[in-house]
Amino acid sequence: MCLAIPARVVEILPGQRAVVDLGGVRKEVSIDLVADAQVDDYVIIHVGYAIGKIDPEEAQRTLALFAELSEAQNSPQPLPVMGEVL
Repeated sequence: MCLAIPARVVEILPGQRAVVDLGGVRKEVSIDLVADAQVDDYVIIHVGYAIGKIDPEEAQRTLALFAELSEAQNSPQPLPVMGEVL
């Protein structure tokens, strides 16, 4: 299974590289596959490579879903009551 996440381009570097923002974490990635990427574009990142551009609204929806999933995984779940059907 592959996982690719949206990130905003914050800086274009020499050599087909860029710095992207992943929820406050900045990472240098390759933009070889998305040569027309510009600052403030959203790109899909997979293993250090931007593999495509994405609409900003779609990127925000996807990031909101990831945040919701993270919150659900980190919140304590009530223990089932003895005899209760799950």
